[in-house]
Amino acid sequence: MAANKHITKVIIALMAAAVALCFLAIGYSGKLTELAGGLGVRMEYESKLFDTDEVIQIDIQMDEDTWNEMLDNAMAEEYYVCNVVINGKRVNNVAIRPKGNTSLSAIAMDPETDRYSLKLEFGHYVKGQTCFGLDKLILNNNYADATNMKEAIIYDMYQYLGAASSLYNYAEVSVNGEYWGVYLALEGVEDSFLLRNYGAQDGELYKPDSMEMGGGNSSSGSSMPNMGNMDFSNFDISDFKDMTPPSGEGGFSFGGGPSQEESSDRPSGDFSGGNFSFDPNNMPDTGDSRPSGFGGFSMGGGGANLNYTDDDLDSYSTIWEGSVTKTSKSDHRKVVTALKNISEGTDLETYLDVDNILKYMAVHTFSVNMDSLSGSMAHNYYLYEYDGQLNLFPWDYNLSLGGMSMGSDANATEMINDAIDTPFSGTKFFDALLENEEYLTRYHEYLQQLVDEYVNGGRFDEVYNRIRNQIDSLVETDPTAFYPYDEYQTAADILYETIKLRAESIDGQLDGTIPSTDEGQRQDSSSLIDASHIDIKAMGRFNMGGSSEGDFGRSDKIKKNLFPGILQYSRGKRSDAGRRYAFRNA
Repeated sequence: MAANKHITKVIIALMAAAVALCFLAIGYSGKLTELAGGLGVRMEYESKLFDTDEVIQIDIQMDEDTWNEMLDNAMAEEYYVCNVVINGKRVNNVAIRPKGNTSLSAIAMDPETDRYSLKLEFGHYVKGQTCFGLDKLILNNNYADATNMKEAIIYDMYQYLGAASSLYNYAEVSVNGEYWGVYLALEGVEDSFLLRNYGAQDGELYKPDSMEMGGGNSSSGSSMPNMGNMDFSNFDISDFKDMTPPSGEGGFSFGGGPSQEESSDRPSGDFSGGNFSFDPNNMPDTGDSRPSGFGGFSMGGGGANLNYTDDDLDSYSTIWEGSVTKTSKSDHRKVVTALKNISEGTDLETYLDVDNILKYMAVHTFSVNMDSLSGSMAHNYYLYEYDGQLNLFPWDYNLSLGGMSMGSDANATEMINDAIDTPFSGTKFFDALLENEEYLTRYHEYLQQLVDEYVNGGRFDEVYNRIRNQIDSLVETDPTAFYPYDEYQTAADILYETIKLRAESIDGQLDGTIPSTDEGQRQDSSSLIDASHIDIKAMGRFNMGGSSEGDFGRSDKIKKNLFPGILQYSRGKRSDAGRRYAFRNA
């Protein structure tokens, strides 16, 4: 009897200790994570959903009228309820909505397609519900990417270097049992992502976006003007270089104004709800246009370009409006403090996750993604702050490798040789790293690793061939595809050569045989890799809306439905019910 009492006391003591440890873990989760080496948590969905050897099977089960209502009101970005079967696992009461920025707006303005990217949020209606531990699954529609492969390969590069980035896989998406299309599935950058990468760290996450183009759910609440009817085919930014329209608060300015340093304390102008400025000192010389297609335009107001301006929190409103986690003014102050020290090159290891940022820079530079901080678009990245230290996570690469080229700006040689030591024209955030010999060397080493090991060492060929084997037939039979199958095949072949040539140019820039800065290449272009035979447009390119021939990359605007017994396309003009795919009952 006495022995039993003793055992009971021991059990009670152990339970009390366990409870105490739990409270300690909650209160000191950051320190515990630090002591444990900052390791993340192994998640079930890593193997269940993102084993790239097998394409994900996804069936969205949704009332037909509700599905059509969602498509008709896509710009509102409102959630609807559906059930989803993913690789045989049924998840009920899942939130679904169209997503996107430029692609969402462009598709909404195109009367011939409803192929939106989609977001599945498993815990929106049922608190705590996940799919194998994943809280949000993104289904990207491969808009403006005839290759259907750019984003997958770029994410694979990130994973190869070990940078914090979303897991990816292809998904064969069906709606009510009928094939809808092949999408790229991505791990959403939210709670599950943070848990997988950083475990118990209680950091803050932001998705700044000064380029928000629509949707009632935009984080910033701002919107770009409707540019669907604007013709950029003959646009030449150099025509505006010496013009000086009125400027000041509430306006915008072109060349002839004060320098960037002189105007840093002046608020940038406002252009239909989005911050819009023009920096003549950031303009390339006539004849030297970067693939962004926007020259020196800067749309990074509200702090989205990550440039430090002053200590006023209101100067960085776009960052705070893009909060993914619940943040406070003290959290915001940590970000501004970090940005200030980074701009001054002070204690970079304290204020930056330097190694992860250098890996990010290497892959991002390889990708030539002008729909980002590399160009003039201050969006398509996640900002993470933990204990005053900043980090970046990649996002949205369908417009990489020339996808942002417009009009006469589709110069493959310039894109292939994009300078590795001046890769970011839209921000100064990375300048201190590029100016530090130690960090520059490490950044170069990661680029060399991509060239020697990833591209030339066999990994790229392995990934490319795997993807082609997986999706060729899915693209061929895709009833909502943006591009006909023959154009996909051509685009995929061009992509292969493009990545090989990009690696060749980077190798030359690293060994000094090719200039590695924009200025150096302007002064001597004789050694640049000649890619004039590469047709960038054939790989797909960005369109501001509508479906004029060539912009959207389709020779026939709507791919004829290969399954007339399954889906009928309502091809007339938008009716009260809107454009839709009408389900035919079996």
